[in-house]
Amino acid sequence: MNHSHIIADVTRRLRSAASAVDACDGCVEVLGEHTNALIATLLHVHDRLRCVAATGSWQVFSAVLLGRGVVGRVYASGKTAVVVDPDDEADFIRLGPDIAAEICAPITDRAGQPVGALNVEWTGPVDVAEWQPVIEEIARLLGARVDELGGPPAESVGEKLLRYSLSLSTATTEAEVLTRCVEAARDISGLSSAVLLGFAPDGVVVRASSPRPLDRPIIDRLAKLDHESLLDLAERVGRHGASFTLGDPDDFDSHGYEALTTVGVRTMISTPVGPGAAGGVLLTLDDTTSRPDPARVSLLELLAAQAWTCLDRIATLIKLHERASSDPLTGLRHQGPFGERLAEATPGKTALLAIDVDLFKVINDTYGHAAGDRALVDLAKALAATLRLGDELYRVGGDEFVAVVDVPSAGEALAVADRLIAAARRTGRTISIGVALRGEAETAEDTLHRADTALYQVKRQGRDGIKLAR
Repeated sequence: MNHSHIIADVTRRLRSAASAVDACDGCVEVLGEHTNALIATLLHVHDRLRCVAATGSWQVFSAVLLGRGVVGRVYASGKTAVVVDPDDEADFIRLGPDIAAEICAPITDRAGQPVGALNVEWTGPVDVAEWQPVIEEIARLLGARVDELGGPPAESVGEKLLRYSLSLSTATTEAEVLTRCVEAARDISGLSSAVLLGFAPDGVVVRASSPRPLDRPIIDRLAKLDHESLLDLAERVGRHGASFTLGDPDDFDSHGYEALTTVGVRTMISTPVGPGAAGGVLLTLDDTTSRPDPARVSLLELLAAQAWTCLDRIATLIKLHERASSDPLTGLRHQGPFGERLAEATPGKTALLAIDVDLFKVINDTYGHAAGDRALVDLAKALAATLRLGDELYRVGGDEFVAVVDVPSAGEALAVADRLIAAARRTGRTISIGVALRGEAETAEDTLHRADTALYQVKRQGRDGIKLAR
């Protein structure tokens, strides 16, 4: 191998490169002429090392996250890695044919700071000691030329959309989705501001907007528009889909958008988010005049669709959680949350009121289960409305409820039970209640057992009453 010949070829090719991508292609091309290896150049673009040029393999990674694999370690450390046994290399990421050896050198700029990595892998025997200085010198030359040409390539709008889509998919709340959506819209569109409008009973509301101080003036002015103007805009977008402006509104007929141009909007892309009144409208705006690229408008439509999917997913998860923790008939919380509340019961300060609907089986047998369900719903509403702030009512069985109340004494617990008895009677039904104040050396389960025992004493004595457990 003629080291100086390879370096000279690379130097000539880099001199003619017109961009960072062209420089990377040139290095890979020259190296590929001198060795039968798998070669890749990766440059730091936003939050990952993007594969800019490669050869020698049918498949390569498009990007590697910072800190991942041998290339990530080399980029982070600025030091060359030589791997002679991939099976013993914890950071080695396998893709494609079996590798016998690897040399990965940092691509550094003229100040010596890493901007990427040059990775070369061989599938057969190779003298790595001979190749290492060559790879390192090529990486140095490449980094210097990339620096001269303005540094690594900028993140493309497609890459931005992918990054923001991944971010949206990991959001756990509606607020996170909305915030990330407007920030993505501002970045992808290239316009200065973004705002997401949602439909409300009295018009539309601003649900999220890009937070940077420089974005605020136009958004603040937009928010002050009358509801009729915003509603008309939102409904138009919802009916007809995405649209964008073509230039200065003073040079075109901007009829129907006078409210927007009056507050300084010169450029706008509007995109529907979700269906009809259930969704909203994503606006990207600028107070300077430009003509948006239709391709970016399409990407914003994809972003809006992704945001709506994420919002729908979160709403579904919330509903599932509510169903898992509450009774679908009465809306009261049930066994799972009740067990958690029991565990928090304070000895001497928490009372459990075991409640049973009197003669509930008669209601079902006489009038049917639908009537029984209505009776339970009416009772649940009446009992819950009677309890104080902080008290909780649970449905723990078919016609069985438990109230957990914090009280200073057993007398106060009995007063609460009296109010529940009166509330039940107002619905035309009666209930029986067993009351137990949790003892100092007693588990919550033992307290509940005492309350149940007192309840059944009331049942045996004629129902529609209260019994304090001893």
